[in-house]
Amino acid sequence: MGTNRRYARQLNGRMDDRILERTAASGPLETLLAAELQLDRLAVTTDPQPAPVRAWVRFGGVPIEVDAEACMWTARAVAIRFRVGAKEFRTWVWSSAVSPVEAAP
Repeated sequence: MGTNRRYARQLNGRMDDRILERTAASGPLETLLAAELQLDRLAVTTDPQPAPVRAWVRFGGVPIEVDAEACMWTARAVAIRFRVGAKEFRTWVWSSAVSPVEAAP
C-alpha cells in the first residue's frame, strides 16, 4: 500500500496538533520557580519581535516539544509563548530546552 505524498505534511501536522492537544489536557503547564529564575539578580532581555523557536515543555509532567516564540530571556532561562488550539500558553523554560527555528531557504 502506498503513502499519500501529496498531503503527507498536512496529515503529519494534524496528527502533531492532536498529540499536543491531548498532552495539554493531561495536566497543568509547568514553569520554572522564582528561585530558579532569579529575576531579581539576572538581567532580563525583552524582545519586541519574538523569535520563532522549538521548545520542550511539560504538561502535568509529560514532556512535549512545541513551536513557540521566545519573548524574554536571561542567561539561564527563556520565557516562551505558544498556542494549543485557540488557547495561548506562556511559561519559562531552561535555555537548553529551546532551539532556534532555522529560516526556510
